[in-house]
Amino acid sequence: MFEQSIYSRILKRFLYLLLLLFASSLIAFLLVTYSPLDPIEAYIGSDKTVSPEQVENIKEYWGLNQPPAERYIKWLRNVLHGDWGNSLIYRKPVIRIIGQRVQASLALMITAWLFSGLLGFALGLIAGKNEGKPADRVIRFFSYVLASMPVFWFGLLMLTVFAIRLKWFPIALAVPIGTLQEEVTLADRIHHLILPALTLSVVGIANITLHTREKLIEVRHSEYHRYAVSRGETERDFLRHHGLRNVMIPALTLQFASFSELFGGSVLAEQVFSYPGLGSAITAAALGGDIPLLLAVSLFSAIFVFTGNLIADVLYMVLDPRIREEGAKG
Repeated sequence: MFEQSIYSRILKRFLYLLLLLFASSLIAFLLVTYSPLDPIEAYIGSDKTVSPEQVENIKEYWGLNQPPAERYIKWLRNVLHGDWGNSLIYRKPVIRIIGQRVQASLALMITAWLFSGLLGFALGLIAGKNEGKPADRVIRFFSYVLASMPVFWFGLLMLTVFAIRLKWFPIALAVPIGTLQEEVTLADRIHHLILPALTLSVVGIANITLHTREKLIEVRHSEYHRYAVSRGETERDFLRHHGLRNVMIPALTLQFASFSELFGGSVLAEQVFSYPGLGSAITAAALGGDIPLLLAVSLFSAIFVFTGNLIADVLYMVLDPRIREEGAKG
């Protein structure tokens, strides 16, 4: 049955997730371990008063004097028991840092995701409905420009224009400087969120717009569109009853499948706006050789991307009648 097909696919995906988490953590560990960055030197900095004995004590305290294979197996065993270790640069438990920063990152990514999806879908409908007309040409040009625009460059442009020149938005951070946590209002958080979210939304607008446009044009050139028009059905009624359903399914799946680009873009956006999320944490962890924090963020990013792909896969199976029929026959 179709329900069994969905459950079977979800189970296979979760088995794939376990392999993905293992592979991503192992690759991240090897990259940091054998990179030219020395976590001890990054921690000590320019302090020349540290003796070789103190350096050895730091290595022993962090477990860096053990072979890489032994360190990775020990870390893996601790994670399976719920111990994610302590961050070498923040001097806090890794799980606490993730908990503090994941809220800011999710607020940024979800806002950008919703904005890019809604705006991209609306622009795609307008372009597809007006194929070959000036509105279509303008929207396509706008989409090509956004698709070729680096996130960090667009963020610097937004920062220069709206924060420095016009002073409409704050320059950096997620809350006002010098304000206590309990005094920060929702309006303050939204005010600091707008520019980074608009910058990050550039990642997805062009893809959704162009994809929706092509699908709508394909629907409008189909045989059942000609049949509907011959029966006297208006363009608006056809789009409401038939076009939107056929266009929305691939748009939704594409939007959920874009979680990987969204997470990657958030790293750049958070750096430009000094936004205290996971993106800035993973950058600091990579530069400082903070293996526990880097591995934890890598696992979180893998779960985040996997969730988007899983939702896209399930949505496509549920919403597409052809897939439902194949699942029912199977």
